[in-house]
Formats: sequence, structure tokens, C-alpha cells
Amino acid sequence: MESMGKKKPRRPCRSFTPEFKAEIVDLCRRGDRSVGQVARDFELTETGVRHWVKQAEVDAGERNGGLTSSEREELVALRRQNRRLREDVDVLKRATAFFAKETR
Repeated sequence: MESMGKKKPRRPCRSFTPEFKAEIVDLCRRGDRSVGQVARDFELTETGVRHWVKQAEVDAGERNGGLTSSEREELVALRRQNRRLREDVDVLKRATAFFAKETR
């Protein structure tokens, strides 16, 4: 019963270059080896490799149902800009309230 409380240690978060991802996707697309085998050979998670393959298919226009990489980058930038603008509006509201008190 002691083992039920213990969790498998998490693998540290790693980042990979776009070239490396493209190489892995190419290996999977060739059909010589399965996605699982490629993942094991390069000590990657099968889920991660499947995600890279799916994203490559979306980027190439071979698959619908997702954002292309450029659309995803644009969305991230727009969300960041939106957050910054909301913070600016909040600061301006506070400044307006402060100066409204001062003039009374």
C-alpha cells in the first residue's frame, strides 16, 4: 500500500530545435519505424512525437483541426499584447481615481 502514494518522477522539461523536430517527423513519415519506436530510439515521449507529427501535418495543410505554427505564434503575441493593454488600462483607472481625489 505504500507504493500508492508515490508518483513516478517527472522527466525534466526539455526544448528541441525546429530542425531536430523536423528530422524526427521525417523519420516517422518515412514509415520505416513506428512513432513509438522513433520515440524510444531518441528517448522522447511518444505523445510528444505524435504532437510534432500532427503539427507538421497542420502546417503543411494536410490536416485540418488546428492552428498552424505561425497562427499559434500570432495568437500568443496577441494574448500577450492584450494582457499588457489591460494592465495599462488598470493603471490609468487607478491614476484617474487618485487624481480625482486630489482635486477635491
